[in-house]
Amino acid sequence: MPFVNVKLVEGVFSSEEKHALAAALTDVMVKFEGSEAFRETVWVLIEELHPDGWHIGGRGWAGPQSLEETLTRQKNIIESVTSHPKTRQEWAAAAPVKE
Repeated sequence: MPFVNVKLVEGVFSSEEKHALAAALTDVMVKFEGSEAFRETVWVLIEELHPDGWHIGGRGWAGPQSLEETLTRQKNIIESVTSHPKTRQEWAAAAPVKE
């Protein structure tokens, strides 16, 4: 029995959107299982968590503003790297932790 667990920020999606998401995830699982016979065995659990429980980059979630700020910080880090790191160790050397 496939079990899909999705965690979302509380209140971001409507009930209709969550139902559509569950249906789409079920379709994906059926496709990968390879038979329509699996449809009724797919379980989808959508959990909504309070916004105070979400953090990105060590900072509290502030909605779409958080995404913009995080992507800007990430862009600045990537642009500061002059090499093309492929491994975690190479990234650590190219963009070391700031103290």
